[in-house]
Amino acid sequence: MRRHELREQVFKLLFRIEFNAPEDMPEQLKLFWNGYGAEEDEAPLSEKNALYISDRVEKIQEKLVEIDELINQNTEGWDTSRMGKVELTILRLAVYEILYDEDVPGSVAINEAVELAKKYGQDNSGGFVNAILAKIVKLGD
Repeated sequence: MRRHELREQVFKLLFRIEFNAPEDMPEQLKLFWNGYGAEEDEAPLSEKNALYISDRVEKIQEKLVEIDELINQNTEGWDTSRMGKVELTILRLAVYEILYDEDVPGSVAINEAVELAKKYGQDNSGGFVNAILAKIVKLGD
């Protein structure tokens, strides 16, 4: 599975967290893993890829407070409590990659986030995500 596809699966699993209580997550994880590959274009998930996805989601959750603070500091008139869940989840994933994944250049994290926003978000989601992430990457320069 390519990195783009892995990122999309991380997004899908992170998105579930927004709608479920922590005590319900073991069941949600089971549903996620059992349902994977059910669509015609999805190949079964290898153990290596499943571990990567799980590990990435866990690491993002560990840094959520820091990530959300940074997102909030770089928005005007918005904060994480007012954002759409799709956009928020994409931002969290991208900010994690920008700050904590040395293998992903900031420009790649932004591009991938914008593509996810276009695919799963509303019409203006790509621009919204791009603007916030561009500010965050600029801070790191």
